[in-house]
Amino acid sequence: MKKLNSLEHTSTESTGEPYHHSHEHDEHCGCGHNHHEHHHEHGELCDCSHDHHHEHGELCGCGHDYHEHHHEHGEHCGCGHDHHHEHGEHCDCGHDHHEHHHEHGEHCDCGHDHHEHHHKHGEHCSCGHDHHREHVAAAVVEDNTPVAPGMLRNVYILENLGCAHCASKMEAQIQVLPGIEAATITFATKQLRLTAKDPDKYLPQIRQICTAIESEVKIHKRESLNSSASHAEHDKTSDRKDLLELGSGAALFVLSEILAHLGFGDAVILPICIVAYIILGRSIVLTAAKNLTKGHIFDENFLMSIATLGAFCIRSFDEAVGVMLFYRIGEFFEHKAVEKSRSQIMDAVDLRPETVNLLSPQGEVTVLPSEQAQVGDVLLVRAGDRIPLDGIVLEGESRVDTSAITGEPVPVKVSAGDSITSGCVNTTGQLKIRVEKPLSESMVTRILDSVENAAASKPKIDRFITRFAKVYTPIVVILAATIAIVPSLATGNWNYWVYTALTFLVMSCPCALVLSVPLAFFSGIGAGSKQGILFKGGVSLEAMSEIKAVVMDKTGTITEGNFVVQKITLTGDLKEEELLAYCASCEQFSTHPIAVSIHSASVERGLSLKKPETMEEIAGHGIQAIIDGHEILCGNQKLMERFHVDIQNYQEASYGSEVLVAVDGKLAGYFLIADTIKKDAKSAVRAMKKMGISTAMLTGDGKATATAVAKELAIDEVYARLLPQDKLNRLGTLRKQHESVMFVGDGINDAPVLAAADVGAAMGSGADAAIEAADVVYMTSYMEAIPISIRIARAAKKIAWQNVIFALAVKIFVMILGLLGFASMWAAVFADTGVAMICVLNSIRILYQKKY
Repeated sequence: MKKLNSLEHTSTESTGEPYHHSHEHDEHCGCGHNHHEHHHEHGELCDCSHDHHHEHGELCGCGHDYHEHHHEHGEHCGCGHDHHHEHGEHCDCGHDHHEHHHEHGEHCDCGHDHHEHHHKHGEHCSCGHDHHREHVAAAVVEDNTPVAPGMLRNVYILENLGCAHCASKMEAQIQVLPGIEAATITFATKQLRLTAKDPDKYLPQIRQICTAIESEVKIHKRESLNSSASHAEHDKTSDRKDLLELGSGAALFVLSEILAHLGFGDAVILPICIVAYIILGRSIVLTAAKNLTKGHIFDENFLMSIATLGAFCIRSFDEAVGVMLFYRIGEFFEHKAVEKSRSQIMDAVDLRPETVNLLSPQGEVTVLPSEQAQVGDVLLVRAGDRIPLDGIVLEGESRVDTSAITGEPVPVKVSAGDSITSGCVNTTGQLKIRVEKPLSESMVTRILDSVENAAASKPKIDRFITRFAKVYTPIVVILAATIAIVPSLATGNWNYWVYTALTFLVMSCPCALVLSVPLAFFSGIGAGSKQGILFKGGVSLEAMSEIKAVVMDKTGTITEGNFVVQKITLTGDLKEEELLAYCASCEQFSTHPIAVSIHSASVERGLSLKKPETMEEIAGHGIQAIIDGHEILCGNQKLMERFHVDIQNYQEASYGSEVLVAVDGKLAGYFLIADTIKKDAKSAVRAMKKMGISTAMLTGDGKATATAVAKELAIDEVYARLLPQDKLNRLGTLRKQHESVMFVGDGINDAPVLAAADVGAAMGSGADAAIEAADVVYMTSYMEAIPISIRIARAAKKIAWQNVIFALAVKIFVMILGLLGFASMWAAVFADTGVAMICVLNSIRILYQKKY
């Protein structure tokens, strides 16, 4: 099962008795105080006695008047006050409410007035006081796909693995071993993921399989960060050996060519060519002979040996050596290109530090390997340093560049007490942080793991090429044998047709095909990670490239999920600043979202607030306060009616929440407070439309609010008042209409819809269940990440197909030229190793695109 790990959870509570508190869905609240907003989302239960808001499927047992107590069709309310209903609703109450809001399938038996009492998913509240909780989940995916009971999954490194086609053959043979539950080899990361009761027990058999196919492969368990140094040293030694062989072999080859041009005969040239061939081809011929004893007839080494030894037999000595030389040169540069590509991709996502600065209680700094840092250690992070491990800031203030993790370009301010995520860059001040998670559990390691895990997931095109490669080589070999025998018997020109057959053998290895496709998708996964987008596999990347419609949830995806003052309406002689200052002075001590939005608006305008001389909370109505000798009333319509305030000039809004303010018995104005649309939402929707993608919004919110948001963003379709099951049904309809649909959400109730979509994408600040069910996770909350991820997916798939078509086209073209007598074995070598190298370089193009 895919698993999500919440990396951050912050909670703030207020003591004392302010009048707001917040709950999230499936919570229970038994408080006994009046709330400005008492909000439930589906499936919640509230037995408090104050004003609150319900959404679909909720149950409310309160009994008083509401600022917002609203029913939508098919709802039932047994409260005792007047409130608003929409079509098909049923209400048994008999009193007036400004808005008593339920969405369909809700039940309310309350009888008290609440401005709004808000619950969100997963929290529990039975207090009698106001508080606000905020839950933020920054999560990454671990490799926890289903493992049968009693089975273990281990990850091994296949050192010196240099052939993609060989990796496919190894995987196929390991998978059929008795006792192996699952085995996947990822050439891009040189990793073997093995699932069995005791994976280590099978290592001797696996080593035998791997070395039989590629003799230099060594298998060891995935080790620590710093163990890579020894592997790099081994690569340098191997490179020196290859360069020495290539240099000496090339020198002898050039010498033989010079002597041939000077008129020397075979008696002089042949010995030089034999020595050069032994230097260049010894390892290939010996490996071929060893593999032949194990039945590996269509092995690349065997085919290259036959092709070059065949050239010797038809007395083309120079071509035999030349083809082997250029084959080895091509293999060398192909290997270097693959390693460079692999390194560039991993460097883009591997943000793990090699060392950390450990700070002792005496203030001394000790440099030690990052994996040795323990939870509770205090680390010093200087300006310009990358945050090494997840922790909490103990001392200092700075701005942190989070772009490597979230893709968001604006630095974030941090100070003492703030949580800080590894992988971010400290840009200004010096920080002291306390380690909260070791390296193995910190964000930098989890991102790297998620990319490696994603690389092991093979898309349809990759699986197709793997199957194609199994028949490609035998077909080419049979074709070569036919060309060597049939035309030769018919014409008697054995040398010509055997030579033509040898050119076919040189091109019989499908490495360019097998190598370039997974590397293209791996590059796409790496490019996404650089943008704060985590694809859970090549399958997800491929599916995203094919989507025709994007369906989005509203709250948290399209909107910020935060209340703001959207409009101030004046009905008296006061100016906006004066009205806002009075209301904010009453609300300044509350942590409730609506109160916070009013206070924030006053801070943004630089208003000075005053402490009320007296303040009384009136249950279910609002606040009565005295400020500078003036009586201030802040609350709902019922509060105004209670104090006989004339509200004829008040016009109720079709969406959002409203706070009315009266000064000295006269209505001075009112505030419209609603969730805000994300700044980049309009440009993101526009970008998707430019790509030919339809857009739709599914939400449990009321129709008026949903329609207003959809109209502002030019979203094609909008569906409101939906329960989770309704969303599933609507998604099914949209899938039939558009064929391939992506759903983007962040709520816990979005998880079933995410799982049912062709591609499910979750905002990283969303609920754990949503991110767990998703195929793609956006570490950023920006909507621009949606079109960026689609462009990356399309680019990766396009590059993969470019590689396949180019490789096949060149091979077929050279084969045709060979049949017509225009292509030599030199051209065949280029069609093999040269094409592979070009495909590798093409695959990593996506990493260097400045704009997606």
